Amino acid sequence: MPTDGERREEILETAAALFASAGMRTSLKDIGDACGILPGSLYHHFESKDAIIVELVQRYRDELDEVAKEGLDALHEPGPPGVEARVVQLGEAIAACAVRHRAALLLTLYEPPTTASDVLVDLARQAPTAITAAMTEVLQAGRAAGEIRPGIDVALLAERICQSMLHVGVGVFHRQSARHLPAMKCRVYLHGIAVRAPGDATLDRSAAMRAGREVITMWSAPQPDDDRAAHLRAIGRAEFGRRGYEATTMRDIAKAAGLSTGTVYRTFPSKDDLLVSIMETFSDNFSAGWDAVLQTSSSPVEKLDALTWVNANLLDRFNEEFKIQLAWLRQSPPDSVEVGLSFGHQLRQLQELLVEGERSGLLRPGEGSAPTRARSMYEVLLTPETVVRHAGPPRALALARETVLRGALARRSR
Repeated sequence: MPTDGERREEILETAAALFASAGMRTSLKDIGDACGILPGSLYHHFESKDAIIVELVQRYRDELDEVAKEGLDALHEPGPPGVEARVVQLGEAIAACAVRHRAALLLTLYEPPTTASDVLVDLARQAPTAITAAMTEVLQAGRAAGEIRPGIDVALLAERICQSMLHVGVGVFHRQSARHLPAMKCRVYLHGIAVRAPGDATLDRSAAMRAGREVITMWSAPQPDDDRAAHLRAIGRAEFGRRGYEATTMRDIAKAAGLSTGTVYRTFPSKDDLLVSIMETFSDNFSAGWDAVLQTSSSPVEKLDALTWVNANLLDRFNEEFKIQLAWLRQSPPDSVEVGLSFGHQLRQLQELLVEGERSGLLRPGEGSAPTRARSMYEVLLTPETVVRHAGPPRALALARETVLRGALARRSR
């Protein structure tokens, strides 16, 4: 017979696997059935599903803190290996932790469901500051040693790298051939992808940037006052983003919109129809931005720069849609690599752009296969939402130019 401690550990491991694969719809009965435990026996170990989640999140946070400590300990060891190796080592450790604790990660990227306990809400809102502080120290040490170029915002770069590593756990890259993705992304930030990146003034004047700005302006165009469907989409995105899709009813949306429930149903026959309409608009705007940039005659470097600007503004302008996507992941994690904003069409476009840039000698040859390089670069072009929220799109673009395009490392350190 297993001891209480062993049984408790089995429950936690089983729950983590179910939450990561089946989402937050997983019930205590599901967990008990998977463990071969009757509900009454399960309650002997955990009083609720929330109690299981709290322990899983706490374990995840504790391991992240341990990763940060090990990163700092390695920093203070004498001699090599230098800033690049230390950034990659810490980045890989963060990504591995995120993959191991995928269920807890999905619960903490944004606010937990409205039905969550106060303990879980407080725990989920605690930012993983230890790993960001450790990465900042690593970069600061590199700058002091002359390995990081002057003018790099190391605190913002540390946040971007850490968030980028955590988001490896959102996808299913650990099931794919792209297991080297964390190191690949770290090296992009450090080395840059452009052989010779143009100056900011040149990038600002590029046809690609002009096209991107025109599309972004169209996103903000006001809808006609009598467009009821547009009004309900605006209300729906706000309510779904605030409450979560599962917890929001059409009655809630009608009340927030100042309309009768019947009027709402005549415009959108179901909540699913409203959600699809909201996300189709989001997807259409996203695709329009990419297509406008990629159809210009600009160089691959200028196009990548403009795509970064489009993506940063997308997260700034359509933050609620992004939250809705994360809520989907919490409820029903996907089994494919098409996660969040990862659309196959854009990945193919980016792969073609990278191949063109490498053949023309404008972009550095990447690591791995062409599809793997495209997926790595796709994620790098998507500035993490926390960076956009804290710094704003202009600073996010400035950081991307100094790192993704030009590389944070001093030339003699490359």
